[in-house]
Formats: sequence, C-alpha cells, structure tokens
Amino acid sequence: MADSTTDIFLNLFILQISMDTLEKQPCPVCGKKTCTLMEDDQDIPYFGKVFIFSMTCTECGFHKADVEPAERHEPTKFTLVVETEEDMEIRLVKSGEASIKIPYVVDITPGPSSEGYVTNIEGLLMKIKNRISASVEAEEDKDKKKAGWKLIKKLNKVMMGRDKLKIILEDPSGNSAIISDKAVKKKL
Repeated sequence: MADSTTDIFLNLFILQISMDTLEKQPCPVCGKKTCTLMEDDQDIPYFGKVFIFSMTCTECGFHKADVEPAERHEPTKFTLVVETEEDMEIRLVKSGEASIKIPYVVDITPGPSSEGYVTNIEGLLMKIKNRISASVEAEEDKDKKKAGWKLIKKLNKVMMGRDKLKIILEDPSGNSAIISDKAVKKKL
C-alpha cells in the first residue's frame, strides 16, 4: 500500500505542475479579473482517470474545486470503520454527487455547490472538525456549544486511534471510493 500512496502523492505533485491554467479571469463572486482557472486529467491508482477543475480568486478568496471521473460507474456505497491512527492515511475520492455520513456526527449531502475532492481520512475529519468548530464559535446556545465541543473531542480521539467511527460514502454515479482493503463496497 505504501507504493500506491507514494504514487498518488507523486501524481498530485505532478498535477500541480502540469495543469492547464487560465489567469486573470473574472471571478464569479467579486467580478474582478483576479481568478485563476485550472484543469487537468490524471490517473489515480486503483480508481482510474479523473478530470480535476479548480478556480481561485486572489482578491476575495473564492475557491471552488471539483474532481470528476472520466466514466460513470454503477451506484456504490462504501463503509469504513476507522479504528487506528494508521487509518488516517486511507485515501478517499468523493465526486460532487456523493454523500458522506458519519453516524451521530455529520451528514454531508450533495447540492448545487457540492465539490468533489481527493483526500485521506485525516483530511476529511479535519474538514469536518473545522466546520463544527466554526459553528460552535458562532453558536449562542450553551447546550449546542457543548454538544459541538463533544463532537470535536470525539473526532480528536478517533484521529489518535483511541476511538472508532464509521464512515459511509454513497454515490449514485459510482464515481467515489474509499481506497482500502478495510472498506466494504456494495451496490447502492
């Protein structure tokens, strides 16, 4: 598995160098010509060819990215029980059509602004922790604040391998995956 992880990181590094780039494009948010558009296609080991798109505005900070597989597949559901610190390295490919469910923690459902991305379990949990943290900071209700901090504490324990949680990735387009022998793949 170490070789495939190395290949993924190498591909992503090469991707940053080889992407087609259009600079000084109008930003869809602020309208200024400070937006950079990038696109490329890459082969991701154990997944296949994907198209990667992103746009970033240096003026207002707007960012949008998406990963779209080259082909549609059968609708799939992946289930992974995260149990150890080593599980943080497991790769996850999420299309813009996929939903992620972590029972008793969060449901991430696709919508018009849903993004696709390639990450690992640690990156996914950090993204969720950051969103919960931002919500907790803005929350005025003490009970909701306390519940938010409990979720963050649980995620920290999971990331250190001291607690478990289940991640469910469902994709009607079949273009998402949890790349691990530990993940259970089923038809959706």
